[in-house]
Amino acid sequence: MAKILLVEDDEDNIGLLTRLLEHHGHAITVATDGATAVVRAREDRPELILMDLELPPTPEESPDPNAGLEATRRLKADPETAGIPVIALTAHTMALHQERIAAAGCDAFQEKPIYPFENLLNKIAQFTQRDV
Repeated sequence: MAKILLVEDDEDNIGLLTRLLEHHGHAITVATDGATAVVRAREDRPELILMDLELPPTPEESPDPNAGLEATRRLKADPETAGIPVIALTAHTMALHQERIAAAGCDAFQEKPIYPFENLLNKIAQFTQRDV
């Protein structure tokens, strides 16, 4: 069982991913914005973070369609959370997007919609050293 922080703002995606990941034995914590994700990562010390890239800004932040990338940059710049693998969840997977995802510090990306689900499970296993 891996301890995973799911950073996602869509309630349907949260419900679906949480059910599927818990069914496969993972413990899930949820954050719905980047600032909360940074705090939860520091407090909970997850083994892995699944980061939606298109998150809403918090009230003190200006609108940013790439708030997930900014949260990842903050996590990777902090020595306490820099070693936590981050898998970006995104519908944007062209080469330009992949370069930006990597430059922000994401360790991998998973295309949305997530199908087949085994692809995500295999990536989780790769970073947590656990079987699917």
